[in-house]
Amino acid sequence: MSLLKKNRLRLNKELNQLEKRKFFSPGIYCTYETTISAIRKYARGKLIDIGCGDMMYRDLFVQQVTQYDTLDIEPRVPDVKFIGSVLNMHMIYDNYYDSALCFDVLEHIPDPPKAVLEILRILKPGGTLMLSVPHLSRLHEEPNDFFRFTKYGIQRVLQNAGFVQIEVISQGGLFSFLGHQFSTLFVCSFWHIPLLKRAVFFLNKWFCVRPCVFFDKLLDRKKIFAMAYFAVAQKASAQCSKTVPL
Repeated sequence: MSLLKKNRLRLNKELNQLEKRKFFSPGIYCTYETTISAIRKYARGKLIDIGCGDMMYRDLFVQQVTQYDTLDIEPRVPDVKFIGSVLNMHMIYDNYYDSALCFDVLEHIPDPPKAVLEILRILKPGGTLMLSVPHLSRLHEEPNDFFRFTKYGIQRVLQNAGFVQIEVISQGGLFSFLGHQFSTLFVCSFWHIPLLKRAVFFLNKWFCVRPCVFFDKLLDRKKIFAMAYFAVAQKASAQCSKTVPL
């Protein structure tokens, strides 16, 4: 395993909450406000974190949900409840969860529409899905890296599955994408050096993260170069039958 990859794993373990990790790169920072706002608004009842990774969002749910379950293809951290694929969540009952997260997963699935149908199945009527997908991204987790999505593409996948009340929000832009590559190289090159890593993290925050986020907001107001998209959608119920336009 390369030094960069080892140090990224170390960083993820040490900065294991979004509040701590948000200044690692402009790519992560640009998702922060959207993600936090959506979780506070929509996370409720029984919630499942699909593709939970290192459970970066777990502490946000303590006072909001009655049950927090997790699913991943492999146990990257202890206490993952379900080990398996989003394509076949046979161990979960129909209409069981009130809300679901699925962040940065669909690009690694060979059949995203089928995965979305599975999520629809396990949600209760009126249940809410919070979903994120990349638009700009380097190859990662090869060879299981299959797709990139436009805002129209992810909306169509959700609509075809039967989701309603769909809202798609752009996250970041070209500067955030490029800045994320720089941050990964710069910060992870020094994260194994105890004193130096904090200084590097500080410099990266002020000379990469904040400038990249600023220039994205200033120069790409139409979000043509969105780095990622965040979608919120509901499973239809008797009281829920409209789609929110982009």
